[in-house]
Amino acid sequence: MAKLAVEADPAELGLDPGRLARIDRHFQAYVDDGRLPGYLLAVTRGGCIAYVASYGRRDVEAGSPVEDDTIYRIYSMTKPITSVAAMMLYEEGAFALKDPVADYIGAFADQRVYTRGNPFLPATAPATEPVRIWHLLTHTSGLTYGFHYANPVDAMYRNAGFELGTPPGMDLAGAVDAWASMPLLFNPGEEWNYSVSTDVLGRLVEVVSGQSLDRVFAERIFGPLGMADTGFSIPEADHERQAALYWATPANQLQRADAARDEVRTPPALLSGGGGLAGTAYDYHRFTQMLLNGGELDGVRLLSDRTVDYMTINHLPGDADIEEFGRPLFPEDTYEGVGFGLGFSVVIDPAATKTLGSPGLFAWGGAASTAFWVDPLEELTTLFFTQVIPSNQYPIRTELQQLVYQALVD
Repeated sequence: MAKLAVEADPAELGLDPGRLARIDRHFQAYVDDGRLPGYLLAVTRGGCIAYVASYGRRDVEAGSPVEDDTIYRIYSMTKPITSVAAMMLYEEGAFALKDPVADYIGAFADQRVYTRGNPFLPATAPATEPVRIWHLLTHTSGLTYGFHYANPVDAMYRNAGFELGTPPGMDLAGAVDAWASMPLLFNPGEEWNYSVSTDVLGRLVEVVSGQSLDRVFAERIFGPLGMADTGFSIPEADHERQAALYWATPANQLQRADAARDEVRTPPALLSGGGGLAGTAYDYHRFTQMLLNGGELDGVRLLSDRTVDYMTINHLPGDADIEEFGRPLFPEDTYEGVGFGLGFSVVIDPAATKTLGSPGLFAWGGAASTAFWVDPLEELTTLFFTQVIPSNQYPIRTELQQLVYQALVD
């Protein structure tokens, strides 16, 4: 069994063991008072695992503990993997970042932009700029999500069956064509809006590679990195290892969400590059170490270090942060001082974030409160795995960040 285990004395890596223990104590309280079922977290420095902690249950009702091989739905932590797959193809010359998406997916030709009106009779105007590949990677495409409830275009997505899922039986190509048929929120490149952009990017990966997204992931990322337990579905033999999924109620109590958990127990019709994967913390640890090492791990290189560096700088126009350039969302914290690269959020001004961290820290998380970050300056990575929706119910990610950084003492 692939296992997350401490590989070096934390003190030798510049981490105070007594201060690291504060992390576990803090999140144990989340479990003890019923806000989380359980968790697993890991901190690495310089490529060595310095701290691993787990507590609680992967399934509260069954009494099953969190274990090293527990499988989690990682939801939007799928997005960085899709972005890496796309940039691997970019390195092969398969496309240019400025290429219009319509060159590869014809449904994106002649896009229109919402201007006013209700979801049933919207007024639109021709887009002044085509949706380009870099717009997909940065969430500046003008696409949206049906679950935002912020704009009539969001309602159009919901009316077409795209809220927390997709219409039954629809594949990725069909979904992408449906999204392309609806108006954009804004002209591409003019704003940031979290969206199905990465799902469209996944379809572009399929088109330019000539393979399905699951095969691209398996052959080009998961296999080479040894991510044996990550995929779009969980084999029946491994169902017992899957963590139960819970909704957090307004009263901070947990309510089982078995229907959402079970969605990944059979192969899906739609391979979602935006949120479809399930996997173990160990597997994602392998992925983060590849990123920390500049695209290479254990002699296997997926990307040039220059490409990783390029992906993890802020690509928002004018070096803007998400808070000023983006549409209002409901994350667990605001995005002052945080920009967006090609598939990751990127810290551009730690003082503005009001959370301990470094410039250049890049990260993302998932809807079930999973999270990761990579800090090249400190040679630091952190993972947190649990299964509670929504991810903005508790300030887990900001608390985790302040607790990890206070343990750095070298």
